Formats: sequence, structure tokens, C-alpha cells
Amino acid sequence: MIRLCYGVLTHGQLLRSCLKTPNGRRATALVVGTSLPKSTHIAEDMATFRRLAHARLAPALGSSGILRQLLKSAVLSTRYVFMERTLSVKPRYYRWHVDPGVEWVETNTNYGFIDWDIPLSQAALVLVDVWDRHYLKDTDARAEAIIQQKYPPLLNAARQAGLRVIHAPDPIQAKKYPDLRPNVGIEDLEIKRQSEWPPAAFRLKTEEYKSFAQPFEPREKERNDYVTPRTVHPLAEPMGEDVVIATGEELHRYCQQQQILFLFFLGFNTNACILLRDYGTIEMSKRGYEIIIVRDCTTGMESCETHDQLSQTRGTILFLEMFGKYSILSEELIAGLIA
Repeated sequence: MIRLCYGVLTHGQLLRSCLKTPNGRRATALVVGTSLPKSTHIAEDMATFRRLAHARLAPALGSSGILRQLLKSAVLSTRYVFMERTLSVKPRYYRWHVDPGVEWVETNTNYGFIDWDIPLSQAALVLVDVWDRHYLKDTDARAEAIIQQKYPPLLNAARQAGLRVIHAPDPIQAKKYPDLRPNVGIEDLEIKRQSEWPPAAFRLKTEEYKSFAQPFEPREKERNDYVTPRTVHPLAEPMGEDVVIATGEELHRYCQQQQILFLFFLGFNTNACILLRDYGTIEMSKRGYEIIIVRDCTTGMESCETHDQLSQTRGTILFLEMFGKYSILSEELIAGLIA
């Protein structure tokens, strides 16, 4: 969707106001007004405005009726006019309320949906730990099927629409992509702050605290040897204008820099890294972002009790929906991107 926006112009707004074209390129917004930066094209009459608008917007909109209608209805003023794509979606959440006259019991609660028109420049796709392997064979098989079937169409639609794609593959993997790391003004965001309490020995379960450690697993080395060479899955490889981050602080600073507010999460595992990473859903929600999990683009690590029904995966998504977050299907997100 293309939206025509009006508002009082500031230099920061001008920098953030750009047209996301269908092929993923960005074009500077066409701004019309009287108090603008010198680099801005100023139209002194309607004919000049329409000529500039057509030159700027025609490559993106072609000969569509949208462009002709906007140029016909445009008005010069001391305010600015710019074009920005919006992402129209209906994310799902769990509604703890019941309708009037309905009894307040759990079985009468249900899902709710909300209509959002999100400025595309304020949204991003966040891929968490999309690796090429997992040591649990059934978890790995489910993840591989999801990546094969769901990721290519979603990533293609996101990149073509100009939706930012952010990869969060873990700090070690992120180091492999130095050219795609954002410039957020901090030399080393991977340094973790260590407090004096609880003591380091307690956290590591060493010295006098080693009796509290879980029992030694004889196949731990085998597991580590298998997962250590892991890389980002080939179908989720960062490319083009994608960004790679290593920590939650880096993700936050990049979002702040780019004025991103809405984060669409996908990746693995639903009940582990998607929840618990410092760049995961819970921590980024604490920072104030709107969190939407793409629920058919993730799977969890199931137990012997939950395997058949995928209850860990479904329960984690429901947990997020129950407590202030949202979910969406990939085809719904794609539909919003290509609308």
C-alpha cells in the first residue's frame, strides 16, 4: 500500500521519509514546502511540483492510476508531502476479555485480531539463529522443512518490498559478516557486563558450588562436535542490504538509528533463542518494541511429552500472544508486503 502523508517538516523526518520501491531500492521522498534543507527540491508552482513528482515516483509506480490521482489532488503549502509504503496486517493476540453478558471463565476467552497499517520504514524482519543444523534429528527435520517451504517466499517478498531484513545468528556467527554489521557507534557491543553477585563460581557451578551442577553428560562432546561447525542456513544467508547483528544492544541501537518500532520474528528455536536471547522477543519487548512472531516460520525443541502435539512450540507462541505480543502467518505478511 502507498500512503500520502502530510506533516510539519523537520530535517530528521526528511531523512526518514523515503519511498520503498517494489524492487527494494529506496528513492528520496519528494518534499514540497517553504522551510526545507537546501538539498530538497522546492516546487514554487503546481506545474513544477507535478513534474518533479512524476520524475521521482514514476519509476516506482509506473503508469498507475495512483500516481495520476496523487498528482491531480496535490496541493502546495508550507507543509510537506511525501510518499511512503505501508504494511497492512492483522496480527493475532490472545484476548483475556469476554464479550458483554458472557461469563468470565477461561473457556470463554479466545483470540483477537487488530488492524494495523504500519509505515514500512518502521518495521523489520528479524531472523534468530537460522542455522544449517540441529543435534536433535526431529527438531532439525521440522526446521529444515520450514526453511525450505516458508523462508524463500517471505524473504523475497520482504527484500522486494524494501522491508529491512535483520539477521541475528549469534555473536560468533555475526563476526563472519563484518561488512553487514550496522554502524551504531559502539566499538564492541559483545562485551558482557559481569556483576559481583551471584559469585562467578556459583554461576559456573564450580569450587564449593559444583555439587549443584547438573550431572555430567557422556555425549556432550559428541553434541558439541556436531553443532560447532554450524553456519547460517544457505536459504537464509544475509545478502544485499540485509543487516547482521550480534547482541540485543546492537539490535536496539540499529532500530533506534533507523526509527524501527515493529519487529517480526522468525527462527529457532521457539521456546529457546526466540524467547531467551538478548535480541529475542522478551528482551526486545522490554525495550518497548512491538513484537510479532511469524508462527509458521518457527519450531521449538519438544520433549517426550510434547512431541506429538508440538505443545512447546504452540505453547510458546500462545504465551507471547497472551502477554502483549502478537503472531501472524507468513502468507499474511507476504500479502501485506505485495499489496
